[in-house]
Amino acid sequence: MSIINIVMVEPEIPQNTGNVARTCAATGARLHLVRPMGFEPDDKKLKRAGLDYWQYHITYYDNLQDFFDKNEGKGEFFYFTTKGRHVHSDAAYPDNCYLIFGKETKGLPEELLLRYPDNCVRIPMEGQIRSLNLSNSVAIAVYEVLRQWDYPSLQNFGQLHNYKWED
Repeated sequence: MSIINIVMVEPEIPQNTGNVARTCAATGARLHLVRPMGFEPDDKKLKRAGLDYWQYHITYYDNLQDFFDKNEGKGEFFYFTTKGRHVHSDAAYPDNCYLIFGKETKGLPEELLLRYPDNCVRIPMEGQIRSLNLSNSVAIAVYEVLRQWDYPSLQNFGQLHNYKWED
């Protein structure tokens, strides 16, 4: 199966991280959490939002440098930012790509974005809005990658509980 890596740099809101963990579980993506975080992994709000999804691929890092030291060269990095000059759906996402998101209040460090302008992507939105919710942005990004990959190994049909679909 193809791999998507979701990287949350210094997430601050446990419910967002829990929602992202659930998205990762539903799509087979791997979650990377970069400290410092605004909560502890045993936070009850985090666990409630993530429900039973903490057994999936989650890796913790002490800081951003630790993340890069352990992952640089393993796949292509895409930096999601409201400051990006490229639309997220115009990028071509290869297997083992890393979708990197910053903290809710500040996003990713501008020094980092400046080093990789061609890999800085944004999700289009109205100009007067500061940003989308972080967990919503992650979901949009993950499903764009999966759409480009034609949803590999994901179930693309559903069944009614009390009825049957007519053919």
